[in-house]
Amino acid sequence: MHRGSIKFDSRGQFAGHETFPLRLLWLKKAYDAVGDGVEARTFQEQDAIARFGVGRNMAASMRYWALATGYFDERDKLIFATALGAKILADEGLDPYLEQAATVWLAHWHVAGKPDMTTTAYYAFNHLSAIEFDPGTLLEELFALVEDNGWRATRGTLKRDIEVFLRSYVRRGDALNEDAAEPLLAELAIIREARLGGWYEFVRGPKPSLHDAVFAYALGDYWERNGGATTLTVEQICYAPGSPGRVFKLDEDSVITRLMRLGDLTSGAWQWVDTAGLRQVQRTAPFDPMSTLALAYGRIDGVKAAA
Repeated sequence: MHRGSIKFDSRGQFAGHETFPLRLLWLKKAYDAVGDGVEARTFQEQDAIARFGVGRNMAASMRYWALATGYFDERDKLIFATALGAKILADEGLDPYLEQAATVWLAHWHVAGKPDMTTTAYYAFNHLSAIEFDPGTLLEELFALVEDNGWRATRGTLKRDIEVFLRSYVRRGDALNEDAAEPLLAELAIIREARLGGWYEFVRGPKPSLHDAVFAYALGDYWERNGGATTLTVEQICYAPGSPGRVFKLDEDSVITRLMRLGDLTSGAWQWVDTAGLRQVQRTAPFDPMSTLALAYGRIDGVKAAA
């Protein structure tokens, strides 16, 4: 059931993945091909099959996911690695072969945290009110969203996008099937099949594999997207669309526990404040959340930490 009009600043996108979910090795293959920057058509040329070892449609999907995960950007018809992409995916980077949960959580943050390229994932994580959902309900809500915003997308396009969304995030028993091989985001187990009849549910809770440094990166990103105010309330961080609480499906107690640790993580630049019933995080000094990401990989300033 449609619950009122939701207006987006960006234009919705429900295609570009060529019906393929993100696979394990694609981001590293994209990074090795991109280098300091390549023309966007590199992923669509005749030699894309030889360059990437996949078919042309898969190469186009690789480009889509490279951009959607925030590890790459495109400007003036050139694709290049972002600072995050270089930090993670370079041969001497933190996790070039995507072996760490932190890398997958970062990809998920960009996929589900903003609607620009992955509108279905963003809507599902941030605007579905129920923990359980079925594809039919999601389809109707997305179609209403399309009409409210004056976008062009058919029900067929939306249905295919929902199928890719679910294949991307839900672990399947047929992982050996080539069509379902290595869906990277499914490693997070953040959506699962709920019951017979095609129902699914978000797995809400503390997320032990989500490192505080990744949470801080996401919080800083969310903070900047919302104008960079001096403070954010617990309610904003837990429940606002695009917030870490929504995107990571954290319960309120888990968010507060993490917020209380931010002072140590940021050397006091971000501070937890709980006075007179007002619970919030305050910025008291400049801090770059990206600088802490090495901690999520057991490193300090890029050097492996002592055991």
